[in-house]
Amino acid sequence: MPEGHTLHRIASLHQERFSGGVVRVSSPQGRFADGAALVDGQVLERAEAVGKHLLHHYGSGLTVHVHLGLYGTFSEVELPMAAPVGQVRMRMLGAATDFGTDLRGPTACEVLHPPEVDALVARLGADPLRPDADHERAGTRIRRSRRPIGALLMDQALIAGVGNVYRAEVLFRHGISPYRPGTSITAEDWDALWADLVGLMPIGVATGRMHVVRPEHDSGAPSYAKDRPRTYVYRRQGEPCRVCATPIAHAVLEGRNLFWCPTCQPR
Repeated sequence: MPEGHTLHRIASLHQERFSGGVVRVSSPQGRFADGAALVDGQVLERAEAVGKHLLHHYGSGLTVHVHLGLYGTFSEVELPMAAPVGQVRMRMLGAATDFGTDLRGPTACEVLHPPEVDALVARLGADPLRPDADHERAGTRIRRSRRPIGALLMDQALIAGVGNVYRAEVLFRHGISPYRPGTSITAEDWDALWADLVGLMPIGVATGRMHVVRPEHDSGAPSYAKDRPRTYVYRRQGEPCRVCATPIAHAVLEGRNLFWCPTCQPR
């Protein structure tokens, strides 16, 4: 599933290309036809992301909400666009730009009214990519929980936008076992974790790639997959740790794959 930096990158792109102008919205697939008709021909005032959620705010007060889920993708195409290929849920064309975009396979693509947008944002936690994030409230809630910190970092009601890669890597970078309960995370621990996320995630927005390995460790073993940046632990189970050479461990925690170094991140 795309992590928060991907949605913020898409929001920034759509803000640059489409905001302030009339957009044509359609649903070639048909599943979003009613919603598309509500915003077609309106001015897109603003595009933004909150965690893993993309919001297109229109002049009428309506908002198109997109959650990509596991399989959703946006394709950015220069005009003129060819006939839709595959199951295009939403096609958006800008009247004042040379670009269009096709959305395929999202978990959610829907039109929301202002109270619904407020309710959506209210149930999301602190987003490290937003200046209005309340990380102290998130930290307080974490320190009251006995759930493992590895699970808490993935709870979108606490921290919005962090996914499996950032979860695994930031815990490694701070030597914190993913199994430590939230009650054992000090205020200093949380401030350091948060500051690291605030520093790392904008790099993903700017480059479209996660860069989590410090320069002094960014050599030796290749990435876990072609065209992917190197990681410390993510998807490196059984491989030697880049710092201490201990084999990276793997388990499943609350339904998600978990990766960590037993030596660098002792329980």
